[in-house]
Amino acid sequence: MQKLDLKQIQTQKLSPQQIQYIKLLQIPSVELEARVQEELASNPLLEEGSPEEDPYNFEAKEEEDYTSEELEDVQEEISIEEYLEHEDVKNGYSSDYLNYSPDDDDNDKEIPIVSSVSLLESLERQIGFLNLNEKQQIIARQIIGSLDGDGYLRRDLKGLCYDLMLTQNVAATEQEVEEVLKKVQRCDPPGIAARDLKECLMIQLERKLEEEFLTEEEQQHVHNALLILRKCFNEFKKKHYDKIQSKLHLSDEALREAVHLITKLNPKPGEVSGNSFVRNQYIIPDFIVKNRNGQLEVSLNSKNAPELRINRVYAEMLRQYESSDKKDKKLKETISFVKQKLDSAKWFIDAIKQRQDTLLRTMNAIVEHQKEFFLEGDESKLKPMILKDIADKIGMDISTVSRVASSKTVQTDFGIYPLKYFFSEGIETKDGGEASSREVKHVLKELVDSEDKSAPYSDEKLEQLLKERGYNIARRTVAKYREQLGIPVARLRKEL
Repeated sequence: MQKLDLKQIQTQKLSPQQIQYIKLLQIPSVELEARVQEELASNPLLEEGSPEEDPYNFEAKEEEDYTSEELEDVQEEISIEEYLEHEDVKNGYSSDYLNYSPDDDDNDKEIPIVSSVSLLESLERQIGFLNLNEKQQIIARQIIGSLDGDGYLRRDLKGLCYDLMLTQNVAATEQEVEEVLKKVQRCDPPGIAARDLKECLMIQLERKLEEEFLTEEEQQHVHNALLILRKCFNEFKKKHYDKIQSKLHLSDEALREAVHLITKLNPKPGEVSGNSFVRNQYIIPDFIVKNRNGQLEVSLNSKNAPELRINRVYAEMLRQYESSDKKDKKLKETISFVKQKLDSAKWFIDAIKQRQDTLLRTMNAIVEHQKEFFLEGDESKLKPMILKDIADKIGMDISTVSRVASSKTVQTDFGIYPLKYFFSEGIETKDGGEASSREVKHVLKELVDSEDKSAPYSDEKLEQLLKERGYNIARRTVAKYREQLGIPVARLRKEL
C-alpha cells in the first residue's frame, strides 16, 4: 500500500553565474586568456575594450518580463550536490580544506620551465649515417620508436621481432635485431637505447674510452669504473664501497676516482639531447608583489584583468527592436537570442570582476600574514598558515581560498613562487611557540648539507639535532620532510 509523506528538505542551488565564477576562479592567468578569447568568439555582444557609459541607457529586461520558457533557459539552477559531483570540480580542489598543506602533497613538483623535444627526429637523422641496409633501417626505426621517455628500450628482442612482423611485415631474428641495436646505441646522446641502467652507464664509459687525449691514468680510472659495473653493480647501487674495495682490490684513490666517474654519467639519456631542439616554456605569474620602501604593493598580472565591454552596436539594435511596433515571430526570436547573449556577456564581465576582487583580497591576506618573508625573502621567516587562516581574514569560504591557491603563482623580488608554497603546517617549539614546517625543512636541509658525507646522519640523529635546536619533531616526520626535499636515506648519501 502506497503512503504519502510530506517532507521539508533544505537544499542549496548554484546559479549559472555562480558556476561560471567558480570555474573562472580556479584557472591560472594563461588559461584565463584562452577562456576570454573563447567567450569573445562565441558571443557577438562581448568585445574587448574599456567599459564606457551606455549612451542609450540600455538595461536588460527584468526577470519578471521574461516568459516562463525564457526564464527556464536563462536561470536554470543546479544543485550543489550535482555540481560537486561533476568531474571537473572534483579534480579542481581537495575537500580536505582545514588540513590542506602542500607538504601533504607527495606529488607536488617544481613547475618545469624547459623541456627537450624531437629526440626521435634526431635519432632518425643519425640512422642515415650508420651504413644500414633497407631491412636494418626498418629495424632501427622500430627500435627508436619503442624507446621510453628516459631513452631506454624496455621491449625485449623477441617482442620487437613480433612487432616487426605485425607492423612492418619484416621477418627478423633476435640476433639481427641485437646487431642493429648495438649500432643504434652508438648514436647520441650516449647511453641511448640501453635496456637497463647498468648497460646505459657502461655504454657511456665505453664511449669515454674512445676519446682522444686520455692519459693512461684516466684510462685506468675508466677501466676500474667498468669493472665495478660489471662485477659489483648491486654493491655499487647500495653504496657498499668496502665490499667493492675488498672484492676488486682497489686502493682508496682508485675507488674514489672510479665512483666519481660513474656518478657523473647521465642515467636518463632520453631527457636531454644535445642534438634536439630545446623550447622554453615561461611561467606567467598571476600576481606581482613589490617592496616600495618597506611597503608591499600587490597587483594582478594584466592578463588577469582583461578589459571587456558590451558591444554597443548590438545593444542599440536590441533597443530599436524593442521599440518597434512589429512583433512577428521572427523578430521575437531575434530579440530573445540577443537578450540571452547580452545576459551571458554581462554575467561573464561580472564574473571576471568578481574573480579579480577575490584574487586580490586573497593575495593581500597572504602578504599580510607572511609580511616578513615578502620583505626579506628568508624562508625561515615563513609562519604556519593554513587555508582557514586566510578564509577567516577575507570572510570567504575555505573552498574559495583553495581554488585560488591551487593553481596560481606570484612574482616577488626574490623569484616566482606558487601560492601553495606559503601554506604550511605548524611545528611546536621548545618554548611553546610554533614554527612553520618550511622553516623546519630549511634547518633540516642545512643539517644534511653540513654533515660528514663519509658518515651521514641517520633520521634518528637528525631528529635529535632538530630537537636540540628547539623543534619538537618525531622521527617519522623527519623522514617525511626528508623525502619531500628529495634527500635520500643516510646509506645512499654516503660518499668516499
